[in-house]
Amino acid sequence: MSGRRTFCGQVVILMLCVYALVQLACHFPNPSPVIKPFLPPKLRWPSSQIAAWVEEGQFDQDFAHYFARDPEREIPASATMVSPADGIVKDILTRDGLTYFVVGLSFWDVHVVRTPVAGTVKDISIEGSYFEKLAPPDKLLEMQMLRGKAAPVQGVVTIATDRGDVQVRLVTSYWASRIKIWVWPGQKIAKGQRIGRMLAGSTVITGFPGKPVFRVKPGERVQAGATAISEQ
Repeated sequence: MSGRRTFCGQVVILMLCVYALVQLACHFPNPSPVIKPFLPPKLRWPSSQIAAWVEEGQFDQDFAHYFARDPEREIPASATMVSPADGIVKDILTRDGLTYFVVGLSFWDVHVVRTPVAGTVKDISIEGSYFEKLAPPDKLLEMQMLRGKAAPVQGVVTIATDRGDVQVRLVTSYWASRIKIWVWPGQKIAKGQRIGRMLAGSTVITGFPGKPVFRVKPGERVQAGATAISEQ
């Protein structure tokens, strides 16, 4: 009797192995449903697969749920400015009297954008009409800095502060198709407050007047509202 049970158990294990192999083959090169729950987000949903969903206009339900997350953040009281977005600081550059703080977001980052400073919403505008699909990194930044119709699609939130106007630009990439702005002109907003959301991989560029001193550098990871980027 015990031998029969052992045999049946071996058959079940063998069938499960065959099923796992079939699933692996059917979903290759993407992860199979069998192992997906055990993988970290970047392996669970590869960038090539997400890009394909964007092209098709239809997202996997589990990824859509993951992407829509909007965690609460503890805003550091000592910070004069906090990061407007989750992601990697791509650049900090000064042009025409403004200092631009550029954060690049990946497919797996939280895409809720927050105001880096307290103030009053002065203006909201939508501009731009295109974005190149696979632009090289050096050209990408130049495209993102463009303004007007020739620029990538972007939502611009201008915030009046004691230090001058601060502009938060939600720049969509080819892989992003929507921008939602949640604030309105005349609204008073607190540092770290949510101001909008973007879909898929994107960039947030914040223009600060003058030359503020930042405590973070290009290449560092930041979190919207939670990372102090300046304490002066």
